[in-house]
This record gives sequence, structure tokens and C-alpha cells, in this order.
Amino acid sequence: MAVAKEKEQEQPENVVARTVRETRGELRKVVWPTREETTRLTVVVIAISVTIGLILFVGDSIFLFLYTQLVSLLS
Repeated sequence: MAVAKEKEQEQPENVVARTVRETRGELRKVVWPTREETTRLTVVVIAISVTIGLILFVGDSIFLFLYTQLVSLLS
């Protein structure tokens, strides 16, 4: 019980220092992508975004055309 109470009463400085130390340790374990991988994946993301944007634009244009045709038929 005494050990548990001591841990509860840790100084804020110790908690911050321990958190910083643990964060640095975890960041050392990270496998960062190479510049080539980053460039390639960025190009893929941009290409997919443009493709999806074009698909949505075409779909929206078709529905807008159909809607205007329907409205003109009814009026």
C-alpha cells in the first residue's frame, strides 16, 4: 500500500520527464518512409483524389441535366 501511495504522489516534473522519455523511445522505433516512398505515395493520393473528383463532377453534371430536363417538362 505504501508503494501505491508513493506512485500517486509523484511530482508533476517526474511525470512530464517520464512522458518525454517514453515518447522519444517510441519515436526511435518508428520506421520512417524514404523520400522516394513519400513522393510516390503523395502522387498516388493526388491522382486518386483528382479521379474521384472528376467522377463526382460528371455524376453531378448528369443529375443536374436530368433535373433541369424534368423541371422543364413539368412547367
